[in-house]
Amino acid sequence: MHTYIVFLRGINVSGQKKIRMAELRSVLSNAGFHSVETYIQSGNLIVRSKASEQEVSKQIHKLILDTFGFDVPVLTLVYSSLQDIIENNPYPASEENNKGIYFVMLFDAPDNALSALLQNKKFTNEEFTITPSCIYLNCHEGYGRAKCNNNFFEGRLKIQATARNWKTMKRMEQLASEMTE
Repeated sequence: MHTYIVFLRGINVSGQKKIRMAELRSVLSNAGFHSVETYIQSGNLIVRSKASEQEVSKQIHKLILDTFGFDVPVLTLVYSSLQDIIENNPYPASEENNKGIYFVMLFDAPDNALSALLQNKKFTNEEFTITPSCIYLNCHEGYGRAKCNNNFFEGRLKIQATARNWKTMKRMEQLASEMTE
């Protein structure tokens, strides 16, 4: 049995694609996922399954489509991948000082040429680092005012992504750690 961290893109944001987490937990448990946990309302899940990462993503995508009627992109990570993403963050962050630190997790590795073009651009009060699995984003004036948000990166790199803040990533790491012990 493997522990997976699952991120759903674009649910319960600005009243769009509303899914109650209690109902989602029930749907996933009834479909055979074990130890299903959610964190806040924005599509952060921990599940246990014998299936592969890709199969977990496919199954959850289909369950959400069939049950709630929403075509929601699903990103599934193993615990070590989540740890690597957090540990490789190039911007200073701690439990006390993490405002403005975001992780834009990529569903696929971005095209090298598009990444290079974008990486050379500079934005006031924002900096980012592009890797094959994540774009690390430091928004000095907060994500709400950032030009470089999830939609910006998806459009420029022509890929799917989903963004989470430092606090959410650390909480998901903690929940996954407790489940794998």
